[in-house]
Amino acid sequence: HVQLVESGGGSVQAGSSLRLSCLASGDISRFNCASWFRQTSGKEREGVAIIDSDGSTNYADSVKGRFTISKDNAKNALHLQMNSLKSEDTGTYYCAVRGGRCRWLLIGNDPVEYDTWGRGTQVTVS
Repeated sequence: HVQLVESGGGSVQAGSSLRLSCLASGDISRFNCASWFRQTSGKEREGVAIIDSDGSTNYADSVKGRFTISKDNAKNALHLQMNSLKSEDTGTYYCAVRGGRCRWLLIGNDPVEYDTWGRGTQVTVS
């Protein structure tokens, strides 16, 4: 059973950058679909970025042009580069993976389709 651990969160000023990492305890390459979600108090978990095994990616409209998702199978890692951070980016960020390809999730991400999650890392932008 693979475990995921996020890191890289913190408290930063608007306009700053952060790079989140998600390290897997095992072979992450067997997970064909990987995503970053975020959640704020009282709101549902929102898909921020997704990457398929063929390299296809998609982003929430609110982060397009600012965030970049990447997956490093050799290091069993998933990353999220976040630039030009805004206060509305504040939240707890979770990485999630699933064995199957992303398929329809590239268009409409859904947290219920993922079976392995990290515990989250907090990002606060002020």
